[in-house]
Amino acid sequence: MRKWLRRLRGALGMALTWAVAWFGAGVLIGVTFFDGGLTVALLANGLLFAAAGFIGGVTFSGVLAIAGRRRAFEEMSLPLFASLGALGGLVVSAVLVAGGSALTLEDALVTGVVTIMAAGSAAGSLTIARRASSRDLLEAESPALLDRQA
Repeated sequence: MRKWLRRLRGALGMALTWAVAWFGAGVLIGVTFFDGGLTVALLANGLLFAAAGFIGGVTFSGVLAIAGRRRAFEEMSLPLFASLGALGGLVVSAVLVAGGSALTLEDALVTGVVTIMAAGSAAGSLTIARRASSRDLLEAESPALLDRQA
């Protein structure tokens, strides 16, 4: 039971992290490409991208749980993590564009952007996790190092 709660907490954390990052990207894209001002960029693009990022984070957590269940974080390479993120992005974009009857150029563009953002988010997530892990290891080892030096 605790294992599932820990996985659920990790998926929620991943989803919230991706949502915040994608919100920022959505606002930036809205301000850069659309003439609606900051309010429209915040509400329309920012919230839309945040929702897609949340779904992408949950999807990536599911893909990671299935594809990487026999591997530790340290054993996974950055390209593998990015590939799993891209796979999760493809799943999310397929859901986003599934309502249309025919694939349009706009749908293809959304698929490409979401896939690239998901790959980047996955690679960033692994990089952040590794830095946090190495920092925790350094803090855990520092008292032992001080004892040896004394």
